[in-house]
Amino acid sequence: MVSWVQTVLFLSVLFPVVVECKIRHYNFTVILKNITRLCATKPIVTVNGQLPGPTLYAREDDNILVRVTNHVQYNVTIHWHGVRQLRTGWSDGPAYITQCPIQPGQNFLYNFTLTGQRGTLLWHAHISWLRTTMYGAIVILPRKGVPYPFPKPDKEKIIILGAYTLHVENGKTYLLRVINAAVNDELFFKIAGHNLTVVEVDAAYTKPFKTNALFLGPGQTTTALLTADQGIGKYLIAVSPFMDTIVAVDKLTGIGFLRYNHTLAFAPTTLTIIPPLNATSVTSVFSESLRSLNSKEYPANVPLTVDHSLVFTIGVGINPCATCFNGSRAVAAINNVSFDMPTTALLQAHYYGISGIFTDDFPAKPLIPFNYTGTPPSNLQTMNGTRVYRLAYNSTVQLVIQGNSILAPESHPTHQHGFNFFAVGRGLGNFDPGKDPQKFNLVDPVERNTVSVPTAGWTAIRFRADNPGVWFFHCHLEVHTTWGLKMAFLVDNGKDPNESILPPPSDLPQC
Repeated sequence: MVSWVQTVLFLSVLFPVVVECKIRHYNFTVILKNITRLCATKPIVTVNGQLPGPTLYAREDDNILVRVTNHVQYNVTIHWHGVRQLRTGWSDGPAYITQCPIQPGQNFLYNFTLTGQRGTLLWHAHISWLRTTMYGAIVILPRKGVPYPFPKPDKEKIIILGAYTLHVENGKTYLLRVINAAVNDELFFKIAGHNLTVVEVDAAYTKPFKTNALFLGPGQTTTALLTADQGIGKYLIAVSPFMDTIVAVDKLTGIGFLRYNHTLAFAPTTLTIIPPLNATSVTSVFSESLRSLNSKEYPANVPLTVDHSLVFTIGVGINPCATCFNGSRAVAAINNVSFDMPTTALLQAHYYGISGIFTDDFPAKPLIPFNYTGTPPSNLQTMNGTRVYRLAYNSTVQLVIQGNSILAPESHPTHQHGFNFFAVGRGLGNFDPGKDPQKFNLVDPVERNTVSVPTAGWTAIRFRADNPGVWFFHCHLEVHTTWGLKMAFLVDNGKDPNESILPPPSDLPQC
């Protein structure tokens, strides 16, 4: 197991000079560890006793082997967030979607290859709420000898948003790999007196652009260049929440410090003004500034024709519940379907032809159209089901994700397993199928695996279903996922042997 220098909520790692091995082995031991926060100590579930957990380092096309051994009383799985998992869906990690959980005392070997990806990702638990404490960074270097498509930094740092101190040397340029591992918070990241140049998001290169604040939803990563070009001293780093609706949110701001070498111990701190809690304009400008690099080496292969044109309405609501407090309960749904978690993994049911686990009739469009961002109908209740949407191998998909206001309009960071997609459009209000597609960016849209749907608005994405298997699609706010805001795409095998999912590993956990 490779060990790296880390602090509790800030991981600062100097890049390895030479990385040669093509197969990388890691051991993840899941154990309870007493952790102290705010003068209180309690046991939490960790990987290798670390919080954050260990960082995975690799190069593009490397094969990763991670042995996960469960020594706690809870079932566990681990998801490698943003890793394509081409033909290796068994290692994707979401419990009861691609695998049954690793039970107490058991272990499982995750085995996957980092095909065509380079940049910053993260890993986290994908069962119950364990990703609160089980998470870490993934850094994928370019192939050996391949340079970055931006100026080479002097040093690189990983920042998992929390409390930390960043030490810098005047005149040096740093590549900051910023990760939002929060469970339920979209966050701003800002450093007093310094601009950042964004060069990559979600392990996909972007056209560089300067900004004084980053915006990240849960599960998103942003890599940016920072030049230490200010006077020697101490500068505030602020991590603040975003919420532009009436939903309650933790309004506390996390702080850290950028500290130049040779700064005196009692030097004053240069402060910064954080974006307002409801800074919709800041999030919009940041999101609309993101563009794929779209170079000869890194083209943006946006599907120009569409086989499946889908509209998914997403949101939360209230359903009657005779046994619940006040006679009702919160639910979340896509196209009015709240997802029921199965007790057998969907991928296993699909691979072995086990009937009765799921149906492939997930609706392509809302079953009951209404004014999605206006006043909702009073009698619109959700239905429950374990339903997937079926796709032929290599088919192309356009998906409009439409937020609704059934309970309250809210921003939703949505994550697609198994694929990167291109975010070709976004807007406020209801999507207009006659006018809005005319404004889509089909030249250099940003490539992502997680995208925020604006409050009372919509986001349009396109992707090619070139990865056979069963792939989870869900809101990355854990509370909404728990309430049912999730579904899955089932992609059939193609005609050629290399277009089929690989056989399951012999140690795949059983339910």
